Amino acid sequence: MDFTAFLAPLDKLHDCDSCPRECHADRFSENLGYCKSEASLNISSIFIHKGEEPAISGENGICNIFFSHCNLQCIYCQNYQISENSTSGMSTEMELDEVIRQVTTILDSGINRVGFVSPSHFIPQVKIIIQCIESLGYDPVWVYNSNGYDKPETLRSLEGMIQVYLPDFKYMETALAGEYSDAPDYPDVAARALKEMFRQKGATLHSGKDGTAASGMIIRHLVLPGHTENSMKVLHFIAEELSPRLHISLMSQYYPTPRVSRHPKLKTTVSIEEYSIIVAELDQLGMYNGWIQELSSSSHYRPDFESKHPFENRDSNA
Repeated sequence: MDFTAFLAPLDKLHDCDSCPRECHADRFSENLGYCKSEASLNISSIFIHKGEEPAISGENGICNIFFSHCNLQCIYCQNYQISENSTSGMSTEMELDEVIRQVTTILDSGINRVGFVSPSHFIPQVKIIIQCIESLGYDPVWVYNSNGYDKPETLRSLEGMIQVYLPDFKYMETALAGEYSDAPDYPDVAARALKEMFRQKGATLHSGKDGTAASGMIIRHLVLPGHTENSMKVLHFIAEELSPRLHISLMSQYYPTPRVSRHPKLKTTVSIEEYSIIVAELDQLGMYNGWIQELSSSSHYRPDFESKHPFENRDSNA
């Protein structure tokens, strides 16, 4: 099928302001912006992923589309093989029709969920993929799986297209966001982004017939070693500024990648004492919806994007 008619959103990439960096780069030229991503699809992998939250993966998994590079540069990123902007990001030179073929093949296998992972700097490409696949008669649940560093205006342009928002909420401390992710404005930007997602979806996570999420919002927070105060501030913001009824995925899976193996705080995993403090705060705030993880999860979630199946044999969220 000829998908040329769906390519109009790419025009915005001549003056890209898709994410909060607002580089205004011409991604059709060699003068690229912060994410060092051009106007092509920039996809690292498309595969069935069974390691997301139960409401996202279900029993059979979700078709995840992993984009390369990122509009944050977290020094501890567990997907660093594809997220670093100083490298090629291990993107695959895939044409649009090949992307559509791979996704629809997975949908034909009985999986009805498609996730966009790290999509904040690829909004035009996200819209094109959605429109192309829906034009073929498919109607999957679209999941927007982002780092939370999103523009509210961009999110508003996705209203009615995305069924489930799955954002991170990493920091409420400006200094930490600047040091670890090169984004000191992250607390303010992510707060406004989450409020827009919440406006669209509300606090209720609606389920389909198979028990997986059909519409709504799930917020992820990765607990970092040595930073329980930041995590507590994140939870308080969600409970007080959004809703304690939101589903929270409180992750203990942090592990030190080679880049932070000697970092004074990030060189270790999260201790049981640290994680227990944050879990207790969840209870104190009346945040009873969602998931926590076993401390052993730090040894399971170690993807290898040089593999055809990066999360092969990884356990699912607790």
